[in-house]
Amino acid sequence: MTANTERKVALVTGAASGIGAAAMRKLLAAGHWVCAADIQDIPVDDMQKPLRARLKTTRCDVSSWADCQRVVAETVSAFGGLNTLLHFAAIHSVLPWDELDAEEFNQVLAVNVTGSFLISKAAAEHMKGHGGGAIVMTGSGSMNSGGMGGHGRGGPAYTSSKGAIIALHRALAKSLAPHGIRVNAVSPGATTTAMTADYSADALRRVGERTALGRIGTAEEIAAVAIFLASDEASYVTGEIVNVNGGGSFGI
Repeated sequence: MTANTERKVALVTGAASGIGAAAMRKLLAAGHWVCAADIQDIPVDDMQKPLRARLKTTRCDVSSWADCQRVVAETVSAFGGLNTLLHFAAIHSVLPWDELDAEEFNQVLAVNVTGSFLISKAAAEHMKGHGGGAIVMTGSGSMNSGGMGGHGRGGPAYTSSKGAIIALHRALAKSLAPHGIRVNAVSPGATTTAMTADYSADALRRVGERTALGRIGTAEEIAAVAIFLASDEASYVTGEIVNVNGGGSFGI
């Protein structure tokens, strides 16, 4: 979403559901061209034809460098460029420390952390030679609270992965700034997505009660902040993390 690019082209990962799906639809409604990627099929049957004309859907495993390179190439081929990456793809882990093994821990890190690096690297390699762009990653409020897992809530593997993403996005913000690429992150609190579907009713109630606004968030609310960070309205913002948690916590 840069001023020097006539066509606003975004790549959205994790677009099959939740925040990614909400971002995809918001961008299309605002007139953007969107490549929506997910490891699962992306439902678009209910979408109006004029919107679908500016949408490409594709499969992508962000932990695969080959997949990340391919999806960026497909985006550029379909729409003539790429100036925004909104990266929401992630996997969850709810196991507490005493039930968590190395296999699951490493799998979560491979998708959530390595995947964030690989898709950002692939996007940046195009952006740096084409006027720059904006990248938005996704943290989690669990990294502030020290998520222990259980009752559907993120455990040590998930929490660790999200904390690592914040360190990664700051390193990339400094590394990519000379190329005109901004890198920011949103950190959602509990949000109505597939990741909270397994929360117990009591856990959802208690999470909502802990926020200043007295409720959990919606995917659309998180997507709106991510889209703002990628927009020209945030042109002097990079390396920042924005908590979107209804006042559940403050700071980082």
